[in-house]
Amino acid sequence: MSSLQAAEQRRVIAECFARSGLTLEQLWLRYFALGGDVGAADLSAYLRGVLPLSRIQRDMVAHAVNERLDELSGARRAPYSRDAGDDSRPRGLLAALVGLLDGAQRVSPERLPAIVAAAGRALDLELTVYLADYEQRQLHPLPTEFAPARVPLPIEAGTAGRAYRHAGTVLTEEPGGPRLWAPLLDGDERMGVLEIGAVQGADLHDPALRTQCQWLASLSGHLIAAAMRYGDGLDTTRRRRWRGPTAELLWQNLPPLTAATGDFVVAGGVEPAYDVRGVSFDYALSETTAWLAIFDAGRDTGSAGLAVSTALAAYRSARREGQDLRGQESAVDKALSAQFPDGTTVRGTLTEVDLTRGTLRHLEAGGEPPLVFGTGHGPTTVDSARRPPFGDGGPGHITTARLRPGELLALHTEGLTGARAADRERFALADSLAAGAGHVPPEIVRRVLDAAKSHHGSGFTGDAGLLIACWPGTR
Repeated sequence: MSSLQAAEQRRVIAECFARSGLTLEQLWLRYFALGGDVGAADLSAYLRGVLPLSRIQRDMVAHAVNERLDELSGARRAPYSRDAGDDSRPRGLLAALVGLLDGAQRVSPERLPAIVAAAGRALDLELTVYLADYEQRQLHPLPTEFAPARVPLPIEAGTAGRAYRHAGTVLTEEPGGPRLWAPLLDGDERMGVLEIGAVQGADLHDPALRTQCQWLASLSGHLIAAAMRYGDGLDTTRRRRWRGPTAELLWQNLPPLTAATGDFVVAGGVEPAYDVRGVSFDYALSETTAWLAIFDAGRDTGSAGLAVSTALAAYRSARREGQDLRGQESAVDKALSAQFPDGTTVRGTLTEVDLTRGTLRHLEAGGEPPLVFGTGHGPTTVDSARRPPFGDGGPGHITTARLRPGELLALHTEGLTGARAADRERFALADSLAAGAGHVPPEIVRRVLDAAKSHHGSGFTGDAGLLIACWPGTR
């Protein structure tokens, strides 16, 4: 390229940079991630026409600007010094991850799918985001200007559903080339899946590239979950029905539906997903202890949602103050008595698991006793001494049991054990838990709640809440 052509390239790059909305520091970060080797001051001097750059460095600046322009409008405007068909453009995992992080700053939630797609192009990949609906029946695509329209995919069938159910990547061979499906995870909570297609010769059979795709999917899941906390653009994709004020309140009070440390895994869910009125749960994980609680105020009164929210808030406050089970029990009783002088009560179960020895301490206040299953045996009820519901009665008896490594612990509400079909047959919760024992905890929760819904004929007479926890006993 002649000096005149290089000067014209610089002029257009500078104009495009001015329209990109990037600061000089943001542009330099993108350029550096692509392999650029001049500092921010030299980059500024180049854009002002004071300092020349080599051809490859000019093209890296152009590519950094173009990545931003792609995010904004999908149009590439900054010129390269080489032919458009030249395959020597900057790319790589660092460019993809930095592009994703940088592009997600101060962006509206509905723009994130395009940011993810733009990051994928740094690895010669075509990426499409699918989010699971709140009933976990289908995976719904989030279209961008870079990808054709997709249709929703079932979670119970197909490759995408398998990746979601097992929370692992799945590679398939298709007429248009291989496709990789990777779970979108916020920590350990399943948000959906990422569809990954190769372009320009990228090899999805390469284990290293598949690992990079997992990293990209994990980071994308984190960013999507974070964006959903300050905007509704993505959440509306997950909603398939209207959700009333009480259900909205209870969903907002729930912790993440799945969480894990090296010593414990917990997953939960509530139904009916769009009309829950009186069930909630909570948990907390630490280095030494896991605390679990589930509350049920029924759904027959207008105050059920407020009552169960009061119990949850009182429990959470006491736990965070370092109170033990007895202190948590007292806090819930006092909060309900003060808030509801008419005697409104809430059923519930409080548990505490010692992660060093697997010791389980639990207290039932009108709630259902825990179930333990796995490691070769069916679900068994943990011995307990029930006291009256919270808000009605004195201290209850704290019972102690011992978990074996690999066993699963289930806390549930009466909406599952008391569920009946049209012919009055009870839902077989123990059998449903046993059938799901080979799956990861969030998938067990999904399967059990879905089975209970089917048993009811897709309608719940009472709210159903379920918490599944696993102590691997690795210590």
